[in-house]
Amino acid sequence: MDSTIATIALPAALAIIMLGLGLSLTLADFTRLIRVPGTVALILGCQIILLPLICFGLVLLFQPPPALAVGMMLLAASPGGTTASLYSHLFRGNVALNISLTALNSLTAMVTLPLITNLSLAYFMSDGDTLGLQADKVLQVFAIILIPVAIGMLIRAKAESFALRMEKPVKIASVFVLFGVIAVAVYQELDNIGDYIVSVGLMVLLFNIAGLVIGYWAPRLIGTGRPESIASCMEIGLHNTTLSLAIALSPALLNSTEIAIPSAVYGVLMFFTAAATGVLLARRSAREDVVREGAN
Repeated sequence: MDSTIATIALPAALAIIMLGLGLSLTLADFTRLIRVPGTVALILGCQIILLPLICFGLVLLFQPPPALAVGMMLLAASPGGTTASLYSHLFRGNVALNISLTALNSLTAMVTLPLITNLSLAYFMSDGDTLGLQADKVLQVFAIILIPVAIGMLIRAKAESFALRMEKPVKIASVFVLFGVIAVAVYQELDNIGDYIVSVGLMVLLFNIAGLVIGYWAPRLIGTGRPESIASCMEIGLHNTTLSLAIALSPALLNSTEIAIPSAVYGVLMFFTAAATGVLLARRSAREDVVREGAN
């Protein structure tokens, strides 16, 4: 990958997205999570433990090349993205919960993402390349996740009206940034992209669908309300692919376009699967409302 794109454009793109998250956050978003501890614990458990295990099972089943296997695990270890809030809003989820969960997931990912990625590198590639056990790389992951969020929160606290005006434009810009990053990753591997899609396409699709299904039904099984379950569905089902792409492509971290391919494929697919899931959930909600009205 071109060094200028990898060392400057990618971190800048990710900073814009994480800054946008910070602009939408207040301290109240974190205290809100205390009111639903069971739901939060369940969602985090699915995100941090269950999804990586499902992804690992899919990798063992499909047996892709080692670099693509690591890319799948990096994707699974990535937190929910800001796109989840957009889809949650479109399909009447609890957007405030999405924002809070994305912030919390981003914080926990500073530990879990390097750890899972490093274990995956050791298991699948065994070439001594590590992410999680090197302090300088952990600090870089910390910096690209937390610092832009903190700056955004500071702007929100000091200039709330400006932050509110900028929140929507930054979210829209984030979508274009995501597509731009995906386009770069695909272009770098254009000669091999057909083989890569064959290798990971179905695996990525199954992983994405599993996240969306678990995200909705796990909270529902413990009695969580519909808006909160939709928020969970989008949070668990839509990962921050810009983060995983930046880590995969950065020369200072993994420096591998092949590792980035699963995230690039996922980043395109998730827009369609999330939309389809949202439509299905909306229809289900409408049927439940009709039944409830008829019973009354």
